[in-house]
Amino acid sequence: MNDQPTYKLPPFPIPNRNTIRVFSARIEEITRDRNTTLVTISYNDCIGCARPEDLVRLVVDRNTIIHDERGRNIRANELERGMIVDATFSSAMTRSIPPQAQAFLIRIVRRRSANQSTTGRITQVNTRGNYIITISNLNPSSAIRFNLSPETVIFNPSGRRIPLSLLVPGLRVRVEHAAFMTASIPPQTTAFVIQILR
Repeated sequence: MNDQPTYKLPPFPIPNRNTIRVFSARIEEITRDRNTTLVTISYNDCIGCARPEDLVRLVVDRNTIIHDERGRNIRANELERGMIVDATFSSAMTRSIPPQAQAFLIRIVRRRSANQSTTGRITQVNTRGNYIITISNLNPSSAIRFNLSPETVIFNPSGRRIPLSLLVPGLRVRVEHAAFMTASIPPQTTAFVIQILR
């Protein structure tokens, strides 16, 4: 028997044809008027490669299904810049920059405000074990091991998504991470967002 929680299907079917599904996209900008919200997201469907991320502006209206992390229906005004979301939207897009498309489903994966952040320099990058170790203020006792999951996103100083392989010791980074730390040496936690600082 599988004890994993299941994600409920939306109350009405989303068209299977002519749709695009993206995962772990970041909300970059939100603009609102009376009946429509425009949500600009950045995403990269080439996991682990150095290809620049894509931008799309999603048209969110009353027909768009929006779920929080627990699968509950929420309103568009609860979406915030910096959230990580999964999205399903129409492949029919405008030729504007960025292109614009109708959003069918948006599911919040993670809220930025719930994270803690730590700034330090990378001392070790392990691409096989999927973790990095940082220290703050050149103090070895401040070392923290940040474990990366498939949902961890890494950004260069310009805000472009990059793969773990482009991180190297010596880079100064800000890591948004879970509030918990293990009692190990060094302590470990899960990294959600790694931002290279200038």
